[in-house]
Amino acid sequence: MNSDELTASYRGYIECLNQQDWGNLGRYVSENVSHNGKTIGLSGYRSMLEGDFQAIPDLCFEVALLVSQPPHVASRLQFNCTPVGMLFGLPVNGKPVQFEENVFYEFDGDGKIKTVWSIIDKSAIAEQI
Repeated sequence: MNSDELTASYRGYIECLNQQDWGNLGRYVSENVSHNGKTIGLSGYRSMLEGDFQAIPDLCFEVALLVSQPPHVASRLQFNCTPVGMLFGLPVNGKPVQFEENVFYEFDGDGKIKTVWSIIDKSAIAEQI
C-alpha cells in the first residue's frame, strides 16, 4: 500500500470503530494483531474495544494528527467523552473528560493492522476529576 491507500484504510478503520461495526473489524485488523507487545488476536482486540465502549458510551475517535509512512501509521487521537465509572483506574464516574492517545500502527502485506502501540494521556484525565 502506498501512503494515500494506507491513510484511506486507516480512516476507514476509525469509521468502523466509531460506528461500532464489529462485524467489519476484520477488514482492517489482522487475525494475529498485537497490542502494546502482547498478541491478543482479532477477537481479543474486538473485546477490548467493546469494553471501551461499555465504559464510555459516547466514545468517538477523532483524528487530530495522522502521519503515514508505509507500512506504518502514526496518529494522535482526541477524545471528548463521559465515562460511566472507572477509566484506566481513575474514578471518572460520569464526569466529562478530554484526553489524547498517541498510537502507532504497523500494517501487514494485506493492508491490515498487525501491531498497535498505544499511549493514553492518563494524567490529563486525572487532572480533570
